[in-house]
Amino acid sequence: MAENIFKLFRAGMKGPVFSPEDVDAGAEAEGGGAAAQGLSRPAWAEIDVEAITHNARVLSQLVRPAQLCAVVKANGYGHGAAAVARAALAGGAIGLAVALVDEGVELRRRGVRGPILLLSECGADAVDAVMAHSLTPTLYTTGGVEQFSQAARRLGQRKAVHVKVDTGMHRVGAPIADAPAILRAVIDDPLLVFEGLWTHLAVADGESADDRDFTLGQLASFDTVLRDLDGTQALPNLVHAANTAGAIAYPTARYNMVRCGIGLYGCLPGPAVTAALAAAGAAGATGATLRPALSLRARVVSVRTLEEGARPSYGRLRPLPRRSVVATVPLGYADGVPRALFAQGYSVLIGGRRRPLAGMVTMDQIVVDCGDDTSVQPGDEVVLLGRQGDEEITADEWADLLGTISYEVLCGIGPRVPRTVVNGPEPTGGSMSPPLH
Repeated sequence: MAENIFKLFRAGMKGPVFSPEDVDAGAEAEGGGAAAQGLSRPAWAEIDVEAITHNARVLSQLVRPAQLCAVVKANGYGHGAAAVARAALAGGAIGLAVALVDEGVELRRRGVRGPILLLSECGADAVDAVMAHSLTPTLYTTGGVEQFSQAARRLGQRKAVHVKVDTGMHRVGAPIADAPAILRAVIDDPLLVFEGLWTHLAVADGESADDRDFTLGQLASFDTVLRDLDGTQALPNLVHAANTAGAIAYPTARYNMVRCGIGLYGCLPGPAVTAALAAAGAAGATGATLRPALSLRARVVSVRTLEEGARPSYGRLRPLPRRSVVATVPLGYADGVPRALFAQGYSVLIGGRRRPLAGMVTMDQIVVDCGDDTSVQPGDEVVLLGRQGDEEITADEWADLLGTISYEVLCGIGPRVPRTVVNGPEPTGGSMSPPLH
C-alpha cells in the first residue's frame, strides 16, 4: 500500500486515515444524514482497482464480439462506484449501469464519462435530472415513454432510451403482451431514439435442469420480441439479456452486450457458473481467472491474556478452551460483520494464520482467540476478508457460513468503513466513502 495512505493512528498503530482536505466537503455539507466514517480507527476496506480492470478485461474477452456494460449500482457493490467505473472502463467496458438516478448523478458529479444506463424506470420527479446528466433511461410503461417524450420536446433534443421486457423475472419490465405497444410508442416518437432492448434472467446461475429450462424459455420469449421487431426493421443498436451468470454460462444470451455486476468484483454466482468459466478457459476462450477486488482489514487495538474458562463478549456464550491471548479488533456488526459469523465458527487472519472469534460480534468490535501465541500485539494487521500470507478468506466463504450470497456480503460492508484504493491511481468515492484527491 502506498506510504501516504498510512499515518500514525496512536501508540505506534497504523491504519489508513484521511486528512481533512481528503474529505469531500460538498458531500459532507449536503449529507447531514450520512453516517460518520471511522477515519480515526485502524479499520478499512482496500479496493484493488487493478483487479477491477483485470476482471473487466477477462469478461470482455470472454463475451466477444458482444460488449461489456459494467454494473456499478449500490456504490459499486460496496467498493466505491466512481473508482470501479473508471477501472471498468479502462478494462474495456463500453458503458455503466446503475439502479438509481441519484447513483448516475453522483457518477457524473465525480467526473465519470461514458454511457450510464438506468436499470429501472424513474419517476416523473427524476426525469429532469436524467436529462440534465445525460443518463440513459430504461422504459417499460406508456407513462414513462410519455414523460421522456415531453421532456425531450420541451428541451428540443433527442433522447436515447432502452426498453425492458419482462420474460420471467416478474419484477419490472413490460409484460410480453404489452411490449408491442410500448415499443411502437418509442419507435414512432421522433424525439426518442430506440437505442436498446433488454430483459433480465432470473436463474441463469442455477444448477438444476428446471433452472436451465426456465432460462432457455426466457431467452426464447425474448427472441420472439426481437423477431417481431426485425420484421418491422426497427431493431435497436443494443440488445442485452445476460448478467454475469448468463454471460458466462449461456453464450446465446450474450446478444451484442452483457451486463456484468458480481463478476466485475471477482466473485461468481454459484458452482454452475464457476464450472462454465473454467470450461471456457480450458477451451481457450479466456486465459485468466477473476480476482476479488475488496479486502476488509483492521489492526489489533488491544491484547490481553485470559484464563481457561473465561467467556469474552456479550452473552458470555463460549468458554475459552485454554489459557489464551485474546485480541480486540475495531470492526463489528455496524460495519457489516454479522453476529451470525460467531456461531458458524468464523475465523480471521492474523500473522497469516486463521484465528477463531473468542466471543459474540458486537456493534463496534470483535474479540479473537489467538491461543498461546504471545507474538500477537497491538498494531498487527487483521484480515476479515482477503488474503494474508498463504491464507485467504473470500466473500463466498462468508456467504456459505451465513446462508446468503456474496453480493450481500460485499454490499453489507458499512458506510463507517473507509474505502482506500490500492494498485491504481483512482480514488474510491460516492456517498459511502470520502474521495482521495
